[in-house]
Parts: sequence; structure tokens; C-alpha cells
Amino acid sequence: MPPLVSIISINYNQAAVTCELLASLRQLTYPRVEVIVVDNASPTDDPGIIAERFPEVQLVRSAENLGFAGGNNLGLRHAAGEYLLFLNNDTEVAPDFLEPLVQLFEQDPQAGVASPKIIFHGPPGNVIQYAGSRGINPWTGRSITIGQYEPDHGQHNHSAVTELADGAAMMVPRRVVDAVGLMPEMYFLYYEELDWCEMIKRAGYRCHYVAGSTVYHKESMSVGKASVLKTYYMNRNRLLFIRRNARGWARLTSMLVFVAAALPKKALLHALQREWHHLKALGRGLQWNLQH
Repeated sequence: MPPLVSIISINYNQAAVTCELLASLRQLTYPRVEVIVVDNASPTDDPGIIAERFPEVQLVRSAENLGFAGGNNLGLRHAAGEYLLFLNNDTEVAPDFLEPLVQLFEQDPQAGVASPKIIFHGPPGNVIQYAGSRGINPWTGRSITIGQYEPDHGQHNHSAVTELADGAAMMVPRRVVDAVGLMPEMYFLYYEELDWCEMIKRAGYRCHYVAGSTVYHKESMSVGKASVLKTYYMNRNRLLFIRRNARGWARLTSMLVFVAAALPKKALLHALQREWHHLKALGRGLQWNLQH
């Protein structure tokens, strides 16, 4: 009997979008799946439509917004699967996307986390978002993603060990979670899955890109492509990630470069565009790091 896969997704004020994901999950060819949707205390959009349209789905209603890591960790506590697949609600999947991921973990006990090829959903079509990672640039705090924005012509159709998985779609065996711990919740939004990857690697496991598995991502639907919330957490957490994962002189110098060069450049751009709310969010992100 194949191992059970628990698919965990978070809903926040996007029940209709989540239902589109769930409709694609109904087409899966993998035979043993449970689907758990955590509603992160949606303030205005009733998630009841999810349970009505998809009675096979376990809908977990959180009493408060726990953020990305907290919501996924809550879903994990309700999961029974040997393998845990964390999937953004603004994705849709290829029917056979689970089999290559499960096969990797069944064959390689050192595999600790894996992501599929991720394609941007919608026009112009067939454009890659993720085909592996070269890690985080310590000077800017930005992820260096392989294949991003390239038309997919099969140039990244080879699975490989990679530096980081992608939080839009990532599988982790339960045994690894038991050994390493849950996704770190201090981030709330952005970078928590990257920090988790580093925790998993430090425990002796490897991160993989699985080219034979495909997910389609609508990207940034939860907070908006240029939201103040995104500005705050993205910049706060870039610096937090550097502080937690860089070592020695690299840690000190990368923090100095980020604070002295990267943040002022962003601040100047927001000021020139009169985006005062974004400018304040940038300042609050820096202040948080100074206070913690």
C-alpha cells in the first residue's frame, strides 16, 4: 500500500481561490491522499463554501490568524500522513505531480525536503517560477532562483539536490519534522519555509528539486503584489533570515550591507514614488529587528 500523503493548504479570505485548488486536487492520480485546509481566521469571506463543495476535505478553522508557518503547523497537527505536502491555496496541480515526490523520499532516506517545478499560472503561459535554488544572497537577503522567468523549453527537466525549496509547494516527511521541529513561526509571513530548509539541512538532510512534478502558481494573491503588509514582512524577514542563518564575519558584513545599502535604496524608491505607507513599513521592519 502506498504511503499516505497529507496535503495542507491555508485559506485566508480566498475561499473561491482555494476551491479552484481543491478542484484540481480531485484529479490526482496518486491513490492515498488526505486534504486539510486551515482557515486562518478569515475576517470577511466565509470559508464554509469549502466544506460544502468539497466534503472530503478536512476544514480546520483557526480562532486567530497564525500566519503562514503557524497555519501550516496547525494543519500538520491534524495530519495523519507519512508525507506532508504544504501547498499554497493559489496553486493548481498536474494530476500526476505527487508520484515523483513520493518516489524521491521512498528511495532516498537523506532527502529532507523537496519542491516540484513551479510554473506561473496564466498568460503568457509556460513561464518558470522555480526550478531549484542557489540559496540566499547574503548581501541582499534575496533568494537566487534557478529558471525564474524563463520560458519552459525543458531546459530544467533534470532533478537535482538544490539549496532551498519553495514554500508554494514543498513536501517534507513526517520523520524529518519529528527530528527537526516545526516551521519557525516568528516570521509570520515570508522566509519561514527558507529558514526551515536551513534547519533541515543542518540536521543532515538534503533539499531537492523534482523536475518530474509540476505545480502552477498564481502568486501573491493572498496579500497583493505591492501591499504594505508585503513590504513590512518581506524586508523585516530578510534581515531576520540573515541574522539566523549567516555565520561569523559573513553574518556581520551581510547585515551591515543590507542595512547600509539595500534598505536605504528601497527607502529612496518609495520616497520618490510618494509611497509613504510603504516607507513606514520599511522602517517598522528595521525597528522590529533592532528590538528583537
